[in-house]
Amino acid sequence: MEVMHERVAGLDVHKETVVACVRVMVGGRRPKRECRTFATTTEGLLSLLAWLTANRCSHVAMEATGVYWTPVWKILSDGDFELIVANAAHIKQVPGRKTDMNDATWIADLLACGLIRASFVPEEEIQELRSLMRTRKQLVREQTRHVQRLQKTLEEANIKLDSVVSDIMGVSGRRMIEAMIGGERNPQRLAALADRGLKASPKQLYDALHGRLREHHRFLLKLHLTQWDALDATIRDIDRQVDGQIERMDETTEDQQPPFRQLILRLCSIPGVSHLSATSILAEIGRDMRRFATAGHLVAWAGLCPGQNQSAGKVKSARLRKGAPWLKTMLIQCAWAAKRRKDSYYMAQFQRLKARRGPQKAICAVALPSSPPSITCCEPMRRIATSVPTTSIGARQTPRRAVLSGNSPSSASPSIFSRSMPPHDPPTKP
Repeated sequence: MEVMHERVAGLDVHKETVVACVRVMVGGRRPKRECRTFATTTEGLLSLLAWLTANRCSHVAMEATGVYWTPVWKILSDGDFELIVANAAHIKQVPGRKTDMNDATWIADLLACGLIRASFVPEEEIQELRSLMRTRKQLVREQTRHVQRLQKTLEEANIKLDSVVSDIMGVSGRRMIEAMIGGERNPQRLAALADRGLKASPKQLYDALHGRLREHHRFLLKLHLTQWDALDATIRDIDRQVDGQIERMDETTEDQQPPFRQLILRLCSIPGVSHLSATSILAEIGRDMRRFATAGHLVAWAGLCPGQNQSAGKVKSARLRKGAPWLKTMLIQCAWAAKRRKDSYYMAQFQRLKARRGPQKAICAVALPSSPPSITCCEPMRRIATSVPTTSIGARQTPRRAVLSGNSPSSASPSIFSRSMPPHDPPTKP
């Protein structure tokens, strides 16, 4: 196989050690390899950087092993070589001959032949913002678990609060839970704490709050409520830290790049995308879209494109690839919000595909146009589906023959789905 790089190195990263293999072509015929093991401490990584620099390596590749590759990347990025982080699934070694030395040698051989595709690693400020948004999402999930534990404790006491209150952590639900923790047992007094806007009748509230609450249940309710409040305070601290991070990024923005907050507002123009979800999306993909050749490359990197499964000339059904799990889940969440918007392209598309393929596949198809197609620094955001005919997504399908003959009812009275959305105005200079 043709050798594209003469001086390369492959790294097998672990928690405590890094096994490095330097591959150098000697005389243009046979490669010369040298393997060494370094510690993952700062001193050990600096020694690895000096060794790679002394061998004049032009390219260095390593696997994305958990979080252990991050400090190695940050220290080796100071070197005068191209650093590549590869997906471990793309460079999997032949089974049965797996050792640390063999893994490092295999990575070096693949890199020398140009067979390793570099993974996307954003700049450090985007990495910090990404870490904050991911931590926030994990804390929100933990909050949801504590709410479920509150519901379980109330159910054990035969109190059906979640049957009459949509959100037990809302105004009415919180008042009732705090009163239960304080020792209140009378269902009528608990029902009187409900807000006037609650749809449930007093009789329904009485029946739902009539249970057998014991001291054990009060202790658990207080425990989970305290944990929920602590998580809520932590999430607010993260939100303030995110705001400060965005302000610092806007202060150091180059002349050709728009401010980060302006990009967030562009994403918010897409139906279903809120300010929080827009921040999470930009934290995952960054603001420089030149690293993605087309919008299809970005969608494929997010994992919203089905894999290819073709054999003997037959194309078989294929599931979505794993892709970027943090970005994919956020886009799916935005798609669920977008399909609830009445008289919109997303709602019509979801209803059309749901009848044939089911809600799960339909929402993945909605998430495709919900994803940001272009957030280039000097190019405004374009809306998806600028012109969508009624005959393609409308609830009342019209035969193609009738459309071509001009006898369809949509030709006389155009539907809301056939209206074109106005283009997005170009951003003004800050």
